[in-house]
Amino acid sequence: MFRPRRVPAVIRPSHAAQIPALVRAFAHDETPPLHAVSTGRNWGLGSREAAGHDAVRVELDDLDRIRDLDTEQGWAVVEPGVTQQHLSRVLDGTRRMLNVTASSGHSSVLGNALDRGVGLRRQRTEDLVGLEVVLPDGEQVRVGWWPRGDARTAPNPYGLGPSLLHLFTQSNYGIVTAGVVRLLPRPETQRVLRLGFGRDDLSAVVDELRRWHAQGLVHGVLKIYDTTSATSYGTDTGRGGFLAHVSLGGTTAVVDALTEVAVELALKSGLFSDVARSDKEPAAADDVVSRVVEHGYSGSVVHHEEMLRSAVGRHAARVDDEGGGWLFFLPLVPFAGEHVTAALRLLDEVHAATGVRPGATVNALDPDVIDLVVSLRFARTDDETARAHDALDRLYESFTAAGYLPYRLDVDHGGWTDRLVDPSALALGRRLREVIDPHHVIAPGRYA
Repeated sequence: MFRPRRVPAVIRPSHAAQIPALVRAFAHDETPPLHAVSTGRNWGLGSREAAGHDAVRVELDDLDRIRDLDTEQGWAVVEPGVTQQHLSRVLDGTRRMLNVTASSGHSSVLGNALDRGVGLRRQRTEDLVGLEVVLPDGEQVRVGWWPRGDARTAPNPYGLGPSLLHLFTQSNYGIVTAGVVRLLPRPETQRVLRLGFGRDDLSAVVDELRRWHAQGLVHGVLKIYDTTSATSYGTDTGRGGFLAHVSLGGTTAVVDALTEVAVELALKSGLFSDVARSDKEPAAADDVVSRVVEHGYSGSVVHHEEMLRSAVGRHAARVDDEGGGWLFFLPLVPFAGEHVTAALRLLDEVHAATGVRPGATVNALDPDVIDLVVSLRFARTDDETARAHDALDRLYESFTAAGYLPYRLDVDHGGWTDRLVDPSALALGRRLREVIDPHHVIAPGRYA
């Protein structure tokens, strides 16, 4: 329910080899700009909408080949239309797994990495090691690391000299037609601790879990769902309740030892109302979130669509046309109890002002940084839509004022780049764009 954009045409290439000629055909001042999307399932941030009007949309769904795969060295060359479900199924039964996100299995692996999404194991930018890009003049280049036939070179995303790889993440400097993503070693044993607690203990729990993370007890992105967020995804945590998921992985002996230590710490802290381990207390049939998270830590998206339907009421192909209203706000927050509780107070203020109750999911990326996924769920009526977007505007203002800055933007808040990025860095980026794309062949993006 973002503002609809005027779209003069939609082009759907069937093969990556068509992209250079397509771009050259639009490499003139008098032609409309091009806006490329992978699968378009960037729900909550604008899906396949462009940042502005009158851009020709280039839909890359049909570029869906896994061009190359090496489960020994741990990498795959994928096109923009390759989905999480596709790649994870191909890897099933191998010693490697994909760092999946908690989103739909039908979302793009490459598209999410280019927008700097977050997987259940780590940030997706850490998975990205090489890109094939068609520049605005139609030239095709490869940056970062790329496999070299039979030569078994070690994946090195940084290369020699200035690193160009991330010039093309969150940018409009070209159209990405393929990428190399790292595949993670599959743990011999994977286990998850589920820890329930109340809001009064939130600050102390966050500080306790930060200690666990810093001392190597957590393997993956530690997740905490609040009541609103968990309920919207299909799990009841109890009134005012929170549910933390702690991933433990490795050899069986290591995981057994880690489990024993973590359970002992949890019980000794006195902070948790419930301590459950996935090997002895499997997630209940109606606990959608736990099943998604537990399988996701192992690189599987087998239950992801259940959570999507709980959130928006439709399967992936019908979300934009028929699904419930859904918005995301994605700030980074310091990993400390005082900051997480302060951030949730800001959500309470937005609720009081608008009547819209935001949900919050804590994703601990490392011992210092939390990706706070704030979701706004609403009915797609004029009144509910207006209140939800008012709530989103307030989130941008209040969180930024508190120093909790968003790391991804939606299509209606692209102008916030000017407020969030250092002016000299912003100017340098725009100078680079003028050199790379003097005719403005690629449409301005959310981060332009």
